[in-house]
Amino acid sequence: MSCKVRLMEDGSLDEEPLTLKEIAYQKLCNNLDIISGTTTHGQRVLNPGIVLPNEICDGFLENYQRFNRPLDDSVINLFYDTQRTSLKIVNLRNSTLSSVGLETLMRHKLYALSMWYCDKITVNSHHLLAHYGDSLRSLELGISSHLLQNAEPNEKEPVDFQLTCPHLRRLVLNGVVMHHRLQFAHLHDLSHLDLTSCVLANFSLEALVMLPNLHTLILFNVWPIANQLHAICCLRRLCTLDISISSSGNGHGTYDLPDQTLEMLMDNLRHLTHLDISGTNLAGNGVATKESGNGNTKTEQQYGLTDIPGLASRTHRPLQFLGLYHTAHWACKRHDIPAFEVAGDANEQQILTAARYYHDRPVLLTRVLNDLYHLFRFENCKDIHTALDVVLSAMDRHLKFKHMQISGSATLFYIVKGRDRSKFGTLLRNHIIRTLLNGMEMHLTDDTMLRNGYLTLTQFHMPVDVLFEYERLIKILLHGVSKTEQEGFVQRIAIYLLNTLACQVDGRQKLFLGELGVVSTMLTLIKDRLTRTVFDDVMEVAWSTMWNVTDETAINCKRFLDGRGMEYFLKCLNTFPERDELLRNMMGLLGNVAEVKWLRPKLMTQEFIKVFARLLDSLSDGIEVGHGCGRRLANGNVNHANLRFQVSYNAAGVLAHIASDGADAWTIKSPTREHVLERMVAAIQRWNIKSERNINYRSFEPILSLVRCYETPQCQHWAVWALANLTQVYPEKYCQLVEQENGIQILNELIQHESPYCEIKRIARMVIEQCDSGVERMIEG
Repeated sequence: MSCKVRLMEDGSLDEEPLTLKEIAYQKLCNNLDIISGTTTHGQRVLNPGIVLPNEICDGFLENYQRFNRPLDDSVINLFYDTQRTSLKIVNLRNSTLSSVGLETLMRHKLYALSMWYCDKITVNSHHLLAHYGDSLRSLELGISSHLLQNAEPNEKEPVDFQLTCPHLRRLVLNGVVMHHRLQFAHLHDLSHLDLTSCVLANFSLEALVMLPNLHTLILFNVWPIANQLHAICCLRRLCTLDISISSSGNGHGTYDLPDQTLEMLMDNLRHLTHLDISGTNLAGNGVATKESGNGNTKTEQQYGLTDIPGLASRTHRPLQFLGLYHTAHWACKRHDIPAFEVAGDANEQQILTAARYYHDRPVLLTRVLNDLYHLFRFENCKDIHTALDVVLSAMDRHLKFKHMQISGSATLFYIVKGRDRSKFGTLLRNHIIRTLLNGMEMHLTDDTMLRNGYLTLTQFHMPVDVLFEYERLIKILLHGVSKTEQEGFVQRIAIYLLNTLACQVDGRQKLFLGELGVVSTMLTLIKDRLTRTVFDDVMEVAWSTMWNVTDETAINCKRFLDGRGMEYFLKCLNTFPERDELLRNMMGLLGNVAEVKWLRPKLMTQEFIKVFARLLDSLSDGIEVGHGCGRRLANGNVNHANLRFQVSYNAAGVLAHIASDGADAWTIKSPTREHVLERMVAAIQRWNIKSERNINYRSFEPILSLVRCYETPQCQHWAVWALANLTQVYPEKYCQLVEQENGIQILNELIQHESPYCEIKRIARMVIEQCDSGVERMIEG
């Protein structure tokens, strides 16, 4: 199996870029309307006048599964007309097509058919082989492809079938009950036979003796085998023999005379180049004997040294491959092994070899990935690109095998976390993320899979690395937030990731978050914790997430109000009054709501205004840390004095926007508008203009609109202070933003206007001077 992951010339790890043909296929697979239409029954129909030759058809099926979703009957219907389409080689994995779709494919007189994890194909479709099997040269029926076997094999009642495919050269069956009526003699061309996990019910391997061209025989997890060895020894043309099992715990891999048994196989099968005896005791105990089973003495001078007695005859003619994974007496750890490649668990090379050879044995491959996981966990793996390719290939091939996904994702976590992470190219990062999401999406109900996936995703740069799969990731995160156990780790890490994504994306993506129900999900979490009187980081981050998704997104602000958000705000305030982080996040969110003019009347109640006015007195001399981001990014160090100041700052912002609507909009008698504005100005005058803040304003439009509020100078005071603070502390970023949004002109107009009082104009001049000096610094630089 060739590696897709490459070590590039610049030392980075990446995948080969798509070829022009692959790009064309990707475009076609994502835009089927280019070549087809849809019937009223949802079936795809090829457009008139379009004829697709075989090369395009085979490539389309391969790439549709690579770039798109699993194949179903609707897409397969594109190939209904065998005069305008032509298929020869079809490989199906994780497909949902039924017997109808399968018949459409087989009418093309296929050369090769491979099916893995095609659950909807049942034994009722086996007649298709009789009708259309004459042309087949290769037939592969892998796991969960029940064309020749019921979903639950019953050894006592095997399915009565005959292989009517006379020209087969390659046959792979998995989990089929083999019975004595099954004939192979007519398969004269058969050279490769794989009976993995098949059950021999009154079936003798002597039936294979009549196959003159058979050179590969795979009997992995086939039992009993011990009484069939004489038949195997008659297959003297064999080059590859696999009699391994996944585990010897049931005794099936234990032979009474292991050394003599293996020697017998070697004496009869002299053309063997590949042998697998994993899981058995055929490698012996490592003690070489000088006398063979037939009484002849064979000296070390004749054969040479080997730690596997049964392979003494191969010391001067080593095997190309030898499988020793989980053999008795740790055979893979011995020194003198007569093979160029060894599959085992003694070292990194053996583990990677096992992963390559066992790529379609999910149970065994899962154990191999566990071995690889331990190498990465202790930073002992050197061949990163091969290991990464092995893991991605395993997860992609066995999407429905849950334990494979869990083991693979755990290994990916340590690979991505490692020091080579910075070397990953864009294509490789995309592949890792896509593979993780595929596994998480397939196994949404498994907390371990979700935990592994979420933790691995935290190692990437958010949101830049995941934007290409943004919508799918959000759906998976929402499931983790809402469907897992209360206060569980999966829920916590999911809401953390969700908040991170909501924090740093544009308006379109914030709209999408709202449409998917992020606001309602957060409110449900908050309601649950209020009911149980529990404060935790989920409660805190839920408010932070809503703060972020409501930033300059009016519809999400409305969703918050419609979802009883203000009721939960007051309850949280009364239930957890000392939680500064919570207060900061809630007031940040309400600041976003207050920016929406048509929603402000909903905040104009006596109860709300009293609360906002009281929170003005949360005093300190710093601003903003913790989880709140959106416009305001976190620096992670909790400083409660700073948090209390942030509450004061946001409360003033809320009141400034409410007051900007004028005296007529102030519909409550107490507290009075004048009293609240006086308290707001008093709070502003206590703030330090040099306070540092981790923030990310994308636009100053809401603040600049308050600068032009001449009817209420107190609102202007808050706005110019905010601009002065930002341009003083972060001139490189915010001086430019002020100029881009016509802020200098607006501030000059304010200075020339007669309404604003002197302090407002003084702060406005600070902003202009700072922006002017910023321009000079840029010119000098």
